[in-house]
Amino acid sequence: MRSSRRRFLNTAALTAAGVALSPWKAIAGYTPTPAQGAAQRGMLFDKADIPRIRETLKLPRFAAYWRSVVDADLEADKKFLRTEVRLNNHAVDFLRVRQILERTSFAHTIGGDKRHLEVALMAIGKMLEYKKWDYFLEGGEFTMGLQRAPEATIAMSFALEWLNDDLSGDLKKEMEKQIGEKGAPACYRTLYGMKYPDRVRGWKFDPESDYPYPVDMKRWPLILNSTNLKVIPICGLGVGACLLYDKHPQAKQWLNLAISSAKAFAPMFGTDGCYDEGVSYWGYTALHITMFLEIMYRTLGIDERGLMNFPGTVRYGLQMSMPTIGKPDDCVNFGDASVVGDVSVAAWVAHRNRDPIAQYVTTSVSEIKTHYGPIWYDPSIEVKTPGPELYDVRFANDIVVSRTGWDTDSSVVALRSGGPANHEHADRNSVIFKAYGERLLHDPLKAAYPYTLPHWVLRLTEAHTAVLINGKGHQYHDGHEGTNASWAEANVIQYKPSPHTLVVTSDATEAYRLVNPDVSLVRRTVVFLKPDILLLFDRVKLVSAKSKVQLRFQVYNGDGKGESETMQTGFLIKRPQATLRGTIIASTPFAMKSGLHTTPKDIGVYPYLEAEAGESLDHQIMTVCTAQRAGKEHGKISHTSKGSVITVKVEHNGQSKTISLNGEEDLPTVSII
Repeated sequence: MRSSRRRFLNTAALTAAGVALSPWKAIAGYTPTPAQGAAQRGMLFDKADIPRIRETLKLPRFAAYWRSVVDADLEADKKFLRTEVRLNNHAVDFLRVRQILERTSFAHTIGGDKRHLEVALMAIGKMLEYKKWDYFLEGGEFTMGLQRAPEATIAMSFALEWLNDDLSGDLKKEMEKQIGEKGAPACYRTLYGMKYPDRVRGWKFDPESDYPYPVDMKRWPLILNSTNLKVIPICGLGVGACLLYDKHPQAKQWLNLAISSAKAFAPMFGTDGCYDEGVSYWGYTALHITMFLEIMYRTLGIDERGLMNFPGTVRYGLQMSMPTIGKPDDCVNFGDASVVGDVSVAAWVAHRNRDPIAQYVTTSVSEIKTHYGPIWYDPSIEVKTPGPELYDVRFANDIVVSRTGWDTDSSVVALRSGGPANHEHADRNSVIFKAYGERLLHDPLKAAYPYTLPHWVLRLTEAHTAVLINGKGHQYHDGHEGTNASWAEANVIQYKPSPHTLVVTSDATEAYRLVNPDVSLVRRTVVFLKPDILLLFDRVKLVSAKSKVQLRFQVYNGDGKGESETMQTGFLIKRPQATLRGTIIASTPFAMKSGLHTTPKDIGVYPYLEAEAGESLDHQIMTVCTAQRAGKEHGKISHTSKGSVITVKVEHNGQSKTISLNGEEDLPTVSII
């Protein structure tokens, strides 16, 4: 008794003084105690909100998600939970247990179906059965939580609240106990290590886990400090702290670290709301930081909901969207992004800010894939379709996107400039072009995360619509530490948008010079004549050694319907609904070829086209692209050169434009008439 009392007093004193508790030792033998004070609001909603949520789920926008919840194969869930779960498999099996728990506990709470309650109770039991809630260790002994432990803490906390009347007293105590021992401390350990990387005893994969692709984690406390894998433990720790605030002696200390970590992370979103890891990770990351701030406000009255530019970040998600035929959640997929992802955070922003653009995103962009959207949706908010003022954007991270609208038929051009980021590719100065519902200049999807897999090649410059020098791209890492950032930098040095045109120049010299010291200049100027004419002007200068330069153009073939042809003057890319013709004008003779990336066929067939210009110290290459609906002819292109000025005349789909560009200028002057 004396030992326990002394331990409690010491812990209480440390907490009161605001001193960081040991990230390794949790309080032994913790037993939940009754909450003190008045009853608190629900974490995400109150019982009185359930009728409103039920009505929301009837709306067409949310009905598909709700059907996926209530019509889930519960017998398959039961079979998995009874006989198939591997208790040393967190990457797949523990993830599925957590997903089942969230889905069924929400379905029962809103729909009242006892069948879902039965499965939810099974999922709770299986999660409690796991010895650890994540598959990473600190100091070879203590579990640290990056995804699975935070996500489990969140799911178990929601289940405790939502299923409260259907849980026995003993089960509720055990759930709280395991959140306080397996969940929150693991999250705390992770955030503590990111805050004090010099104190980390070493992060490694748990040898008891069967995860097959371990990487070197020595620098992860530094690397992950600016990635989505910081926000997930912030949310998990914060939710666990809010749940156990008056029950666990360490909860206030957990909350302090969660708040300080959230404040430290918030600048990872640009002042305009952009997010470096790409739009797929944007939704996941913005959702978790929003969830933590909202739950903390509702349960404890602590208001940090102005921590970042939430209206701006919803506009980032909107402007990175790219509706495409057959891909309703398609996006400007620089890096590992593949889809816009869940846009539920837009519903929260719309409600809190009375924001009609955020309401448009809630109701019209991508898909609703989680319960957060219907929980936060406020039907009283006006919907406003975004206008031309949002068609052209240069984000704070120097990614540029230009478009003609928001529907499937609209054109989108995107240029990847800017600096390094987690989940990036070697893609500086690469371009995506979508028109008439089709991806016509493509950025391949499904690149490998583990560097040991052959489709790691899809991360490299040669798999992007970008420049190679003597067959080599710009600097990139070898992947032995994961999908972390490289050193490659590019910068937008000219940006001139207008209602009908865009001129933008990006300098990627430093990124290429890191692998080839002879590089003097690598710049790409993009001229977009909306909606279907695109010019790329590439300037590559070398100091002393003549080099060949290759331009790669990637063909979208995710459905097996991408075709291409090479011609003496350029190339043709064919998609079912549209084609793109490219005409090459180069300062040295060039040759066209086509090829396939060396990826396994079960991953996909990835074709590309290449224009190779002969050896020179100074390459000037113009690519004139026209997009056209399938079955229709492309327009006329002609060009002349006078001194250093290249003049191109394009007559296409009712446009007749003359573009003049001074190729000798490092920052080319562009004239459009």
